[in-house]
Amino acid sequence: HVQLVESGGGSVPAGGSLRLSCVASGDTMARYCMGWFRQIPDKEREGVAGIESDGSTSYADSVKGRFTISRGNADNTLYLQMNSLKPDDSAMYYCAVRLSSVCYNRAETFESWGQGTQVTVS
Repeated sequence: HVQLVESGGGSVPAGGSLRLSCVASGDTMARYCMGWFRQIPDKEREGVAGIESDGSTSYADSVKGRFTISRGNADNTLYLQMNSLKPDDSAMYYCAVRLSSVCYNRAETFESWGQGTQVTVS
């Protein structure tokens, strides 16, 4: 059973940066797709970025050039470096694992989720 714990959220001014972390336990994450999603109240969960087992990455158009997804050296930690933050980036951010080597940008295809970490940009 995979468990995910996010951290690193907070409140920052527009233009600021945050680095989100997600520590996984229960399996070796290097062989799976991992992703970051975000959600605001009354909206569907939105895919932000994903990283496949071969290191290939993908990003939502709204964050390209500003956000970077990466894995830690041990591959059981996932990061999201967020630069040039905008108020529209404010949301609850979730880490997720899809038990496949490839990513598919649909939240329902991810089997395990963290509890979320709040990001607020003012």
